[in-house]
Amino acid sequence: MHLNSERKTGPQKLHAIGLKGSRSGKKSHDIDMINGGVLVPLILYSVPIVLTQVLQLLFNAADIVVVGQFVGDTAVAAVGACAPLINLIINLFIGISLGATVVLASTLGAKKMEKVHDLTHTIFSLGIIFGVITGIVGCVFARTFLEWMGTTSDAIDQATLYLRIYFLGAPAFMIYTFGRAIIVARGDTRRPLVYLTISGVLNVVLNLILVAGFGLGVAGVAIATVASQVLSAILMSNSLFHLDGECRIFIFELRIHKKPLAKILKLGLPVGFQNTLFSFSNVIIQSSVNSLGTACMAGNSACMNIDSFIYAGMNSFTQGCMTFAGQNYGAKRYDRLNAIYRSALLSITFIGLSLGALSYIFGEPLLLLYLPDSPEGVTFGLARMLCVVVPDFLCGLMDCGSGMLRGIKHSVFPMVATVVGSCGLRLAWVYTAFNHFKQSAAPISAYKILLVSYPVSWALTFIVLFGYYVHVKKKIGNSGAPAAAASVAAAVE
Repeated sequence: MHLNSERKTGPQKLHAIGLKGSRSGKKSHDIDMINGGVLVPLILYSVPIVLTQVLQLLFNAADIVVVGQFVGDTAVAAVGACAPLINLIINLFIGISLGATVVLASTLGAKKMEKVHDLTHTIFSLGIIFGVITGIVGCVFARTFLEWMGTTSDAIDQATLYLRIYFLGAPAFMIYTFGRAIIVARGDTRRPLVYLTISGVLNVVLNLILVAGFGLGVAGVAIATVASQVLSAILMSNSLFHLDGECRIFIFELRIHKKPLAKILKLGLPVGFQNTLFSFSNVIIQSSVNSLGTACMAGNSACMNIDSFIYAGMNSFTQGCMTFAGQNYGAKRYDRLNAIYRSALLSITFIGLSLGALSYIFGEPLLLLYLPDSPEGVTFGLARMLCVVVPDFLCGLMDCGSGMLRGIKHSVFPMVATVVGSCGLRLAWVYTAFNHFKQSAAPISAYKILLVSYPVSWALTFIVLFGYYVHVKKKIGNSGAPAAAASVAAAVE
């Protein structure tokens, strides 16, 4: 009888929990995004995301390092060739989760607590549904996708095995991802860091046991990854089931609510389509890389893994920018938007330039960690270091422009600008300049020609996005600031 009563009065009970939690003096992990300065709270919000993503990448790097040390460069090529394909399949859903973060952040900023219950339960339910869909598609069509990409014959069997095992963990991955969307929208980026640390340690330990100890090769790496994803999903779910406040999840109340779903898809689908098309262009480029041989595949994969650390640092501030903008837009604090954007751009530029330069300076010893027996692969990796990693800050600026616009509920234009300015230009480059030079140039020269498309497309797209933000901000103005200040004062009283 008590359980039934609790289920019927979920939203009211959640509201009571939220009031109790806010008055109890209990320390909160949530960061205030709509009052006070911008730069310090943005850093405090973004640093745990940096650490979370860096840890994730360290664990992913451990996968490649382990197979490189104990299996060989063909296994490195096989695992690396799967990365663009994995991103292509899951990025649509990750984009939707980012849209969910903005919608929830805006709702919380506007103090519309009566809408939070249905919104959070819809978000978590979407994670379960999308996880099952992704797992089925990935497992069934793994080899077909790899064949379409032109994966070399010596790597395709191992790549197929890795993909099929990896996608068995897709439901757990999506549950964690959509659960994280709820947590970070509240301003809490610490818990995801803790959960990833715990699951990542499991991943590394299992890598060593299954690959180095039992000789399972790429299958061992994939099994370790799935196990860590399951653990992270369990930890995230348990946290959501015990939250204090309106965002708490009740397992028996999980369902899709139409109005929240429409809002999430309206903002999230353009992000997802942009990410998918962006990943599609990377798949095409990976196919071009594959055509240059296994050494190029291995060097490209190793350098991409190193480059991912820099991108993680920049992307964390993009996520912070998007969430801060979402909460301030919902609270009608339009006067704070320029400061949020400026702080994020400066942080990203500093991270990208400094880490890009350091990576290039120490490029050879870093690449040798992944490719100890492949000097030719290291040569290709160093080429990518120069052409892509050094100017990587341009990619961060481009992504920040998209994130800022999404935070203020403009999601379609960033999709169009990125698809046309980045993906379209890159694909045109592949089918013109690269194909022309590939016929006569040495593989390393053709590879460099291919890579030039990255910084050029990033710079052009950022300029377009920045110009559009200036246009939108002029329309918005600072008209919401007085109303927001009055509503905050009333809430305090």
